[in-house]
Amino acid sequence: MIKIINLHASIEGKPILKGLTLTVNPGEIHAIMGPNGAGKSTLAKVLAGHPAYEVTQGQVLFNGQDILELDPEERAHLGLFMSFQYPVEIAGVSNVQFLHTALNANRKARNEAPLSLEEFDILLAEKMKLMEIKPEFKERNLNEGFSGGEKKRNEILQMAVLAPKFAILDETDSGLDIDAMRIVANGVNQLMTPETEIILITHYQRLLDYIKPNFVHVMMDGKIVQSGGPELALELESKGYDWLIESPQGAAE
Repeated sequence: MIKIINLHASIEGKPILKGLTLTVNPGEIHAIMGPNGAGKSTLAKVLAGHPAYEVTQGQVLFNGQDILELDPEERAHLGLFMSFQYPVEIAGVSNVQFLHTALNANRKARNEAPLSLEEFDILLAEKMKLMEIKPEFKERNLNEGFSGGEKKRNEILQMAVLAPKFAILDETDSGLDIDAMRIVANGVNQLMTPETEIILITHYQRLLDYIKPNFVHVMMDGKIVQSGGPELALELESKGYDWLIESPQGAAE
């Protein structure tokens, strides 16, 4: 379980998150929507442990442990995963090298035996088939020369290989055409288990046609001002956010 309690965070002295509270239980997908500048991507980066952000108040409990004092890699070893809005390119490091190293680092942290390259190749081939990624992509440098859709698909491939307990997907639909969105969403849906927790950050309701959330939350000015079921996303699609600006209903867990 992820429990975010009264979270305040700033960057370069500017407050961004202003008392955000949210609980995500195992087996749940929570979609977070909101206008630009609401703090959605800041939330993702703070949860992942980005060093540019300072947490000034609050707690983030993951299975009862406050993770705010942990380094990003320690959070990853516990089972946290973040898919970036703009995945970075890494020259000279192939997909297979990156994923093999990342998985074995997690396994070492859990006192599990590492996978040999031969064992890992079998696992990777299975996950690449799931994400409809061509086998030759595993030898390409990480995200180098990839289209926007290929980068996003590759992020979900990383999620498939690492099998996190809690995933933060930051605008996974950004730059995707309909076919790529379908493939990415299908991958996310197949990775859900009764133990998996997902926060899905998106601007558009269309992604939620493919990935069905249990709850939809609206962020404005650094906190959650409205929560509801999937129907809330449809309401936002038709009415925008202006109707919430005048009468926000307060944060909700």
